[in-house]
Order: sequence, then C-alpha cells, then structure tokens
Amino acid sequence: QVQLVESGGGLVQAGVSLRLSCAASGNTFSSYALGWFRQAPGKEREFVAAISWRGSNTNYADSVKGRFTISRDNAKNTVYLQMNSLKPEDTAVYYCAADRSPLLYTTVRAYDYWGQGTQVTVSS
Repeated sequence: QVQLVESGGGLVQAGVSLRLSCAASGNTFSSYALGWFRQAPGKEREFVAAISWRGSNTNYADSVKGRFTISRDNAKNTVYLQMNSLKPEDTAVYYCAADRSPLLYTTVRAYDYWGQGTQVTVSS
C-alpha cells in the first residue's frame, strides 16, 4: 500500500511557475507509475501527467504539454510536477496518484492510491 501527500500549492499570478511535490510512504514506491490529476470547481477530475516506474516514459494532457514537467526521485519517494507559464485555467486542486501498472493510464479509475490534494489558484 502507498500513502501519498501533496504539497507546494498556493496562490500565484498568471505567468509564473510553481512546483508541486508528492511524497509517498512505503518501500515499493519505485514499483508504481505515478500520475498527477486536477479538479476544478464544478468539473470532473482530469488527467494532467504521468510517469513510469523508472521515469523513462512520460505522458501529458494536451492542455499542459510544453508547460508542465513531471519527474520522480525514487531515492526520495517523491514525484514532482513543475508548472511553468501558469494560466488562470490551471486553477484546481491537484492530486497525485499511484498505479501498479507499467502503462501510463490517463483515467482516474486506473489509479489505485490517491493523495488528499493541494490547491493551486492562478490569478489573472
């Protein structure tokens, strides 16, 4: 089992950068693919990015491609989401999630474990 705790959210202005972190418990962290999702008020949770066990493969939603970068440090049991050129439409609660599959799924139901989320608010 994996427990996930996100951090790094906040209130920022459009155009700036922010880095989210997700710390995981458990000694099998490197066995999980990891993903970031987000949920804006009144909207469904949506896929943002995912990274494979060893970090060699990544996948991004079209809306963040070229602006966001997902990475992981298995020695620190942590996954990151570097968010650049933030836009007001990036405002949401951001969640990290873990999945045992080697594939980089983009659907919520594919992920087995979830964090509590961290709020990101981007003002115009």
